[in-house]
Amino acid sequence: MPRAAIVFVRLVDRLNYGVGRFAMYLLFVLMAILMWSTLSKALFTPSLWTLEMAQFVMVAYYILGGPYAMQAEGHVRMDLFYAKQSPVRRAWWDAFTVMALIFYLGVMLYGALDSTVYAFEYNERSPTAWRPYMWPIKVILCIGFTLMLLQALSSLIKDIATIRGETV
Repeated sequence: MPRAAIVFVRLVDRLNYGVGRFAMYLLFVLMAILMWSTLSKALFTPSLWTLEMAQFVMVAYYILGGPYAMQAEGHVRMDLFYAKQSPVRRAWWDAFTVMALIFYLGVMLYGALDSTVYAFEYNERSPTAWRPYMWPIKVILCIGFTLMLLQALSSLIKDIATIRGETV
């Protein structure tokens, strides 16, 4: 494999590892928000912001943790036929499916960028009583889709290396 491809794979894997480890801690933030929501409803006036903030944190957790899960091969697979195949044949299947994923992520990133630009241009706010600005969560979506796209390219390079009998 070319040196640039190896550097790209290592850089993307390291970046997504760090972001994924950070995203893991968002579960604690989510638990704190939900605990506050429960306590405020039981003891005094309920907070307006807790449900929507919990949703935003959950989106960030899911979107930023996805590339890490892909890197760690933590996504669910149907192993009926896949597990019985040789590593090279599995790499062919993975390369085929990751190309479909790259197309899908490209469409999602395009939509997320368009939606983020709209949120900035019109100061888009949520239609709830709390009315937070929408651009922060949309920026996180764009970052997450970009990281997932980079991780998909990294996986494609690893699959090509496996097909060629090389390691990255």
